[in-house]
Amino acid sequence: MTNPTLAPQSDEYQQIHDGIIRLVDTARTETVRSINAIMTATYWEIGRRIVEFEQGGEARAAYGTQLIERLSVDLSQRYKRGFSTRNLWQIRTFYLCFQHIEIPQTLSAESSNLIPLAKTFPLPWSAYVRLLSVKNPDARTFYEKETLRNG
Repeated sequence: MTNPTLAPQSDEYQQIHDGIIRLVDTARTETVRSINAIMTATYWEIGRRIVEFEQGGEARAAYGTQLIERLSVDLSQRYKRGFSTRNLWQIRTFYLCFQHIEIPQTLSAESSNLIPLAKTFPLPWSAYVRLLSVKNPDARTFYEKETLRNG
């Protein structure tokens, strides 16, 4: 039994080749978007936990700086990057700026399923960090929507 061969530049081959390239490129783009959204949701949840720990009592609120510094040391030791004191302050601020969001009902306070929450944050983390400099919540929402609209 002989195997039929396609001419290297045939139209049929070019169609399947181009279709596969589009499929893989789309999958890779969507993968990056999904990872970015899940990491942003993770940062929001970390910020929520930091703020709730700090505000667990007036005496505890005074230890915010110590908490951030200790978390930075411990998390950096485990994960190496991404948890400097500066980043943890940004994560905390991110939560405070976006704490008004509606959390999907399927996400409990201790849930490790961040996918429902990730749908709330379609922009990459770096875009949200830039939005933190916008103090007016209405303006921040406007710029978030504009960034989404214009890519």
